[in-house]
Amino acid sequence: MTPENKGTAQLTTAMVLSGTLGVFVVESGASPFNVVFFRVLFGALALGTYVVARGWLRGHGFTPRTLGLAVLGGVFIVFNWVLLFQAYGNTSISVATVVYHTQPFHVVLLGALLFRERLTAAKVGWVAVAFAGLILVSGVTPGDFASGGSYLLGVGQALLAALLYGLSTLVTKRVTGVRPHLVALVQVIVGIPLLLPFADFGAMRGEGAGWGWLVGLGFLHTGVMYVLMYAAYAKLPTSKIAVLAFVYPAVALLMDRAVYGHHIGLVQALGIPLIVTAGLKVTLARTPAAVPAARTAGHAPEAASRPATPAACEA
Repeated sequence: MTPENKGTAQLTTAMVLSGTLGVFVVESGASPFNVVFFRVLFGALALGTYVVARGWLRGHGFTPRTLGLAVLGGVFIVFNWVLLFQAYGNTSISVATVVYHTQPFHVVLLGALLFRERLTAAKVGWVAVAFAGLILVSGVTPGDFASGGSYLLGVGQALLAALLYGLSTLVTKRVTGVRPHLVALVQVIVGIPLLLPFADFGAMRGEGAGWGWLVGLGFLHTGVMYVLMYAAYAKLPTSKIAVLAFVYPAVALLMDRAVYGHHIGLVQALGIPLIVTAGLKVTLARTPAAVPAARTAGHAPEAASRPATPAACEA
């Protein structure tokens, strides 16, 4: 098997795992804050074990500046998860996932607003196309704005989650010379004290089978999935990563229909190709600038920093 084929298999597996995340969240029966708290707790154990086993804590490459950036990115990513998981309950896994997949456009707009990154007319056009698709997929009508309700709230939560993901991506990509596994480990560790005041341990009594789903979120969807993604990124061109990223929402839609019988309507479905096409156009337009960061001395090629929160890939 060639390295690129192996990377394709690894990233496809990671995206399939990501697509099942919503089911694990719902089946756990825990509140969003509890779900994210135990996800980061078990995820830190999984990633920490892997990092220690590989001996990567020695010569980690962090400086006070890059460590601070990793911590800030962790704050954004942790609350992004909380909002997304709240959106699952207020809309559905399908709608929340597709709305959440507007992440690349938030990255583009935030980059232009905060860091004066170049924003071309073509990118503006594709962002407009994507948000037209978003309006269709969300299924929100003028009446929803008048009456409010949980569905409109859920769409807003998914959009805000995507915004926080975009902020995390922009901050994290400025962490150079550090293995992405270490950046991700810092980010999940940050979530433990951050979410501790919001966790309701009393509600976890008698969870029973729910604990299995929570452990799975930490070890499978944070440990195994991140390791697979970062291994794949070292082997694949950005164009293929961008295409395979859409395995995640496709699997999420299938799982939501198979397990819960939820499906999006015909008009909503018309918005999906608009978001997918625009997402690919925007992501691939950024390919020339997406070169690996400078490697830390003594690190293997995979040490070149990729974002620990890769755009439009992972929930």
